[in-house]
Amino acid sequence: MEWDLPKLFNRPAQVTDAPVGTERAARRISAYIYGNILVLAALIPVTKSQETVGIAIVVGAALSTFLAHVFAESVGQTLRLDRTLTRGERTGELRDGLPILTSAVFPSAILCTALIGWLEPRTAQLIAELVMIGRIASISYVISRLRREKVTSGTHWAAFGLGVVAAIIVVIKVFLTH
Repeated sequence: MEWDLPKLFNRPAQVTDAPVGTERAARRISAYIYGNILVLAALIPVTKSQETVGIAIVVGAALSTFLAHVFAESVGQTLRLDRTLTRGERTGELRDGLPILTSAVFPSAILCTALIGWLEPRTAQLIAELVMIGRIASISYVISRLRREKVTSGTHWAAFGLGVVAAIIVVIKVFLTH
């Protein structure tokens, strides 16, 4: 099998070549944004002497949010369909919620660099926070791709706006809950 790198990097992640429907893609994008915002909010109050605790907080925030999201979506879907979900539908809910869980991977890896001494803890935390804002902002490019639109200056402004809104949401969450 030949690798087609442009095709690999320019399509939504999926297990099969079957297209992901708009509704399913929207649910995954929502989970992606939600998970990234909550992980970013968990990162901000971590102090520089808490690299290991910070990793546990980030992973814990992603895991608990993933479980709560999948549970809530499954209950909501049961109501929408007016029946018990099939095994395949429950698996689909788990799959659609995975972006929440995977949102902890990059910041945890970055915090690990402080744990092993490659970066100062505060530097690692700042980089992880900036990466999370960048991940949230980058979703505008994914949305353009899913809509089969070309990237324009509007796409870049939307990315900037998403990053700003995400940062504001995180500041509000940290201010109200920490």
